Amino acid sequence: TVSLSMPIMKTVLIIIISTMVLSVTSFAPMIPLQRSAILTQSLLQVWMADEKEHKNLISANKSRREIFVESTSKIVGGVASLSILEQTGFNQAAIAFSPNALSYSSLSTSTANTAPLQTFSGGNVVMPPMGLGTWAWGDSLFWGYDPRLDNELKEVFDYALERKIAFFDTAELYGIGRSEKLLAEFRDASGRSNEVSIATKFAAFPTRTKAKDVVDACKASVKRLGGKPIDLYQVHFPNAWSNAEYWDGLADAYDMGLVKSVGVSNYGVDAVRAAHSALKARGIQLATNQIQLSLLYRFPIDNGLLRTCDELGVKVLAYSPLCLGFLTGKYNKGNLPSGPRKAAAKKLFEGESDVAFSNLISVMQTIADKNKDASLSQVALNWTRAKGTIPIPGARNLRQAKQNLDALNWNLTEDDVRALDQASIAVPPYIDPAKSPFAKKDIRTGLVMFDS
Repeated sequence: TVSLSMPIMKTVLIIIISTMVLSVTSFAPMIPLQRSAILTQSLLQVWMADEKEHKNLISANKSRREIFVESTSKIVGGVASLSILEQTGFNQAAIAFSPNALSYSSLSTSTANTAPLQTFSGGNVVMPPMGLGTWAWGDSLFWGYDPRLDNELKEVFDYALERKIAFFDTAELYGIGRSEKLLAEFRDASGRSNEVSIATKFAAFPTRTKAKDVVDACKASVKRLGGKPIDLYQVHFPNAWSNAEYWDGLADAYDMGLVKSVGVSNYGVDAVRAAHSALKARGIQLATNQIQLSLLYRFPIDNGLLRTCDELGVKVLAYSPLCLGFLTGKYNKGNLPSGPRKAAAKKLFEGESDVAFSNLISVMQTIADKNKDASLSQVALNWTRAKGTIPIPGARNLRQAKQNLDALNWNLTEDDVRALDQASIAVPPYIDPAKSPFAKKDIRTGLVMFDS
């Protein structure tokens, strides 16, 4: 058994991660320096405290190199995954993650009948009007994943398949491959593989600088997903360099038959145009851009990103459509969420945001009341649908999946959308895209990569 002591691991990780974060912020500011240090230190503390997982790597007879790579990937992945949380102005104490710190809100058990569904074509993948995000499927660091509850995740999978909405979004970072493996396992057990679409994502680590890195990562994802071509392969987030190489890598993976269609995520207006042009030159359509969009985060609408994607025929996948649970009605001044979301909640429930946010919730409730068994969550999801996007909310159990997918049983009217727009515009932004940890610009080309 290969052993790597915790002190050595911590020292190595501190050097590597600090170097990577500081080097990137030196050339293309991603996170203010002070927050970089806090985030790095906090993530290291979380990881190094998880001795059980470290011991599992060792007991699995993994090599010293494999232990190092998996450990480093987890920390770097954490930096990327915390994009929304970093914007909320968290402090060091806020990174005391509890297993349910980011859980979705209270859920109903509506059992409405399935409604006819519209599908959307993106490249060579056909997508239903809503997908399911699977970040929590396998991620123990942020979501408290417990393999003993895999049967509940399978129930979610089977229900989506029953509703003919089996479109799942995952990533190599989610549970360091565990999410992909679970999806492959559930798909194979269903006996209906042809009815399932899976989208996964390439992690644009600063150390990955070649097209071959994309292809190699793609091959690893294909293997974890059971050897079948990936329906949609996306670049997870922009890097401070080598972005053009990533687009070549996507095209190479497509030409090799590893993937059926390709997309990007967290790309701004200029970056989407550049990626679309580069892929078009190789005869490939950029299928999707996965971005944050909700009634509390409407920057992609206001800055023209949504319009640009529509113009180019790039379908938008909307992540965080429930905005960390704030659009569900679960929280109020007397019931704030714990953990990293608390700071953001205070901005909404206190000061100048309080009245405007309360009004937004009131408008949402009025609309929900007009539709039998509808919830605030469904109103929020249907607003993103009304904007022409495909929302991909997460679900960890059958109740959550039913509530999310039952939003497809009804639609907002034009008056509903207008009322929601007016109410949401009045709410002061609770997060600032400028504070996102994603690389804002490619330092080699000057291309603006991220704007919202």
